[in-house]
Amino acid sequence: MMRNKDLKRVTGLGGFFFKCDNPAAIKEFYKNQLGIPVDQYGWTFWWKDKDGNDGSTQWSPFAADTKYFEPSQKPFMMNFRVHDLEALLVALKEEGVTVVGDMETYEYGKFGWILDPEGNKIELWEPVDKAFL
Repeated sequence: MMRNKDLKRVTGLGGFFFKCDNPAAIKEFYKNQLGIPVDQYGWTFWWKDKDGNDGSTQWSPFAADTKYFEPSQKPFMMNFRVHDLEALLVALKEEGVTVVGDMETYEYGKFGWILDPEGNKIELWEPVDKAFL
């Protein structure tokens, strides 16, 4: 399929999520040994883009038996920040990419999911960063 080259796609890393046997212990390790100020979700890295806009990247350990990464059987899931999720999901589907589930909308952004050629589930996030500020 032909790729829409004019469509703005990934704008940054939105998060890295991984499975572990004991998320609470893992968060404590990273807090105590690496000084990461964890919360119930992990850690949100705050940064500014090249234009000075606020942005964030989320680091989160998940329980080993989480279903959130399905249908992927991989122990991790990447989250990418995107510009226009609705248009991107349409384009990706037209390009033959497997879209997983339906887009979901929250006050902090829109979410959609795809699978890469090796079965890795990728979360796509059109963020509303001001919801966190």
